[in-house]
Amino acid sequence: MAHISASVYTSHVPAIGAALDLGKTAEPYWQSVFKGYDFSKQWLKDNPPDVVFLVYNDHATAFSLDIIPTFAIGTAPQFQPADEGWGPRPVPMVQGHPELASHIAQSVIQQDFDLTIVNKMDVDHGLTVPLSLMCGQPKAWPCPVIPFAVNVVQYPVPSGRRCFELGRAIRKAINSFDADLNVQIWGTGGMSHQLQGPRAGLINKEFDNAFLDKLINDPEAAANIPHIDYVREAGSEGIELVMWLIARGAMDDVAKTAPGQARAPLNMRHRFYHVPASNTAVGHLILENPSH
Repeated sequence: MAHISASVYTSHVPAIGAALDLGKTAEPYWQSVFKGYDFSKQWLKDNPPDVVFLVYNDHATAFSLDIIPTFAIGTAPQFQPADEGWGPRPVPMVQGHPELASHIAQSVIQQDFDLTIVNKMDVDHGLTVPLSLMCGQPKAWPCPVIPFAVNVVQYPVPSGRRCFELGRAIRKAINSFDADLNVQIWGTGGMSHQLQGPRAGLINKEFDNAFLDKLINDPEAAANIPHIDYVREAGSEGIELVMWLIARGAMDDVAKTAPGQARAPLNMRHRFYHVPASNTAVGHLILENPSH
């Protein structure tokens, strides 16, 4: 059966994509950011997945204010990089995995989570920047990717607890797929940042690092952080961090078990934090399941 071997967490700052595309990675401002992903690129080569399930948010590209799905899963065979106003990023076409995506949709909906099934959409920097950070600039992405878009742009947005429980449902769905697939689940977005208003440029290192601590060691506490805390402490766009909870909820150590049954802890392979990158804090984690 299919299984989740690891989860990856990363910011998806659009300026990072521009720095890559314009050949600015060696500039002093950007060197520290990209150095934080050197380990990760080698780790991905050493631990290649068959499929990446990538949680991100659309930035009014595939979905306008006319239609705002809370959770949307891409079931198409391919996804074109989106034109976000200055032309599509010069990155490869994203190849999907329709069979696994459709199975996940069926299973998760039967577990009482309402998903929007999307058979055609373009994918923006929220999805392509994480791929670039982890894979570099290849001629083709190393494996199929299932896009999973979460509304964290227009209120009301899903709670952290809802996202965490959805991750558990996604894990169950993947584990029931009848094929020997090694799946990684990636949660993207954040960390603290605000793009508008009197607090534009806000970065809260203390909140960000406390969130990373909770995500690793006490994910239940992370799942219980209320929306207002994200907004107060991490800025209006800090709410993107709820998407990391989907990936965290899919890991083995938080799977629902019989009373008294304990699971082995995860293996933290990499942790990175840097400010600033554009006007955003960059956070990054790699967690492996103990059975990996």
